[in-house]
Amino acid sequence: MSPVRSDITEAGVAILTIANPPVNALGAAVRGGLLEQLTQAQANPAVTAIVIAAEGKVFVAGADISEFGKPITPPSLPDVLTAIERSPKPVVAAINGMALGGGLELALACHARIVPPGAKLGLPEIKLGIIPGAGGTQRLPRLIGAAPAFAMMASGEPVTADKALANGLADEVVDSDLLAAASAHALRLAEAGAWRLSGTAEGKVDEADRAAFEIAAADAIKKAPRMPNVKALALSVRTGLDKGLTEGLATERAAFLNLVKDPTSKALRHLFFAEREAARVPGIGKEVKARPVGKAAVIGAGTMGGGIAMCFAQAGIPVTIIEVKEEALAAGLARIRANYETSVKRGSLSQAAMDRHLGFVTGAVGMEAAADADIIVEAAFEDMGVKAEIFGALDRIAKPGAILATNTSYLDVNAIADTTSRPQDVVGLHFFSPANVMRLLEIVRGAKTAPDVLVTSLDLARKIGKLPVVVGVCYGFVGNRILAKRSQAAERILLAGALPHEVDAAVTDFGFRMGPFAMLDLAGLDIGWRSRKVTGVKAPVGDGLCEQGYFGQKTGRGFYRYPDGARKGERDPDTEALITRLSEERGIVRRSFSNEEIIARLMYPMVNEGAKILEEGIAARSSDIDVVWVNGYNWPNFTGGPMHWAEGVGLSRIVEALETFAAETGDESLQPAPLLRRLAEGSGSFADKDAA
Repeated sequence: MSPVRSDITEAGVAILTIANPPVNALGAAVRGGLLEQLTQAQANPAVTAIVIAAEGKVFVAGADISEFGKPITPPSLPDVLTAIERSPKPVVAAINGMALGGGLELALACHARIVPPGAKLGLPEIKLGIIPGAGGTQRLPRLIGAAPAFAMMASGEPVTADKALANGLADEVVDSDLLAAASAHALRLAEAGAWRLSGTAEGKVDEADRAAFEIAAADAIKKAPRMPNVKALALSVRTGLDKGLTEGLATERAAFLNLVKDPTSKALRHLFFAEREAARVPGIGKEVKARPVGKAAVIGAGTMGGGIAMCFAQAGIPVTIIEVKEEALAAGLARIRANYETSVKRGSLSQAAMDRHLGFVTGAVGMEAAADADIIVEAAFEDMGVKAEIFGALDRIAKPGAILATNTSYLDVNAIADTTSRPQDVVGLHFFSPANVMRLLEIVRGAKTAPDVLVTSLDLARKIGKLPVVVGVCYGFVGNRILAKRSQAAERILLAGALPHEVDAAVTDFGFRMGPFAMLDLAGLDIGWRSRKVTGVKAPVGDGLCEQGYFGQKTGRGFYRYPDGARKGERDPDTEALITRLSEERGIVRRSFSNEEIIARLMYPMVNEGAKILEEGIAARSSDIDVVWVNGYNWPNFTGGPMHWAEGVGLSRIVEALETFAAETGDESLQPAPLLRRLAEGSGSFADKDAA
């Protein structure tokens, strides 16, 4: 059965309905069915006008991404859209929900677009490392202007129905019978006989708009120099403006096809699918339902606790933030207000929204205030004794069925759960700082965590705007466990001959926004020092700096100097002398390292630890590790994350290098993990293991 059906109304309107659940993706069968039904309607003398509609809550969510990189099964989407645009009878899109990517390009080829109030229209291809490939870069500028069209495509964010109506993307917003309104509009176009120009007219592109586009394009390219799709987007729009629609379409299509094969595009598509896959937890089916969460409580009004409380408030969930003393509570509430006020000053939040968010936040002294909460998030000091005391109290205070969550970043969630009589209700919710900004949320599944607690945590994460990844219990979980390996590698390379600024330069050149030593200075060297004292781990350079009272930016000295409160560090001769002395004490002959060597010595141990995490079942998929590191630790997204990047480097090359590093240093932890060795020997790839 064709996924596109045709019905003709008494008024002579052919309604072509796409039925390809769940999102009506424009796969080969849909394209073929749409062109066939369109051709028949155009030839039918009983048909005066045509409406393209779709079943379900989504108009069309885009092309079928699984077809990318494969031979195109005719007809191509550009061929179908050309047939629509050149139709001898007017074609109107009845956009019943989201029209994204190829779905919006389909609507742009129509001669009018009718939407309901809740519709969202966008071209998100930039997020996948590509550009619109079926006329979006040509038809959208002609419809709404080059500058606003480029801004919309460069951000990838959809616009609302009201915005679409205001900028000319939508012709009508109707809150009643969408098909009836679209049919009436199509008949009016047929009667007027002027629809043929709507898709190819120069529209809103004028001299001022063109100048604004060029400024925006230059700025976008400057901000994303490693993203070839940004340059291709600007070129495609510019070609259409300079040389007309036909050449613009040809330039766009060629760029699109090249980008589909580009490693950057492949990496971004990998992350696109990885983020969606992360929400699927092996062994937990749809029959497991979430517990209701109508009220939350947060224990601790510090920076992290306040940020977590803001997450609940912004989602419209009433939250009580709890402290042991009035002074600490007042400071925490003041910090929350100040954060919102800063957003208002920047223009990213309205005063009304700030007032609304603050209305969901209340403060209280004493944990008894958490008695009626459906979920309680502990955000206290990173000390097992402190957390055990808090969870022991919550076990007595919290109502039956309440979820007890710990925000620990590395402590044993099972041990925390065992301090209660209800370990099935305990889960780790590792927010990343600042919690109200960072998108990632590691959901730590304890040995006894109930399935519905896990499902509730996933559901809640989405409600508060977080990207959840379920991980198992071990020291540091996924993100911080791998980070520890990078930190150890960074210390080793300092002792071997590199200096902090050289390591940081190699890492930022790789694509990180900040190098490891600048990051440590920003966070505070004393944080890691305290943790190492508990675990017995040594970091000779970091420990040596802390012993001198050099804790980073907050003390003006760390791996770098920060004179007069500077935010950007400069080389510190004393720190470099300390590093040289520590090397000499260990009998290490210092040498220089290329950027490539630095990256290998930092990143290969991280990949190795990722392989161990997979073998232990701490992460379900290698792609989950990629999602954690891209969204929580600033790993450059255009490489796809550490595990995807490793596949491109070559697993056999990484294994060989790790064996060399282990032999040089005598550190057996650098020996390749069994899984990594097996894959390198030809038993598959991380992606194959994920699929299995």
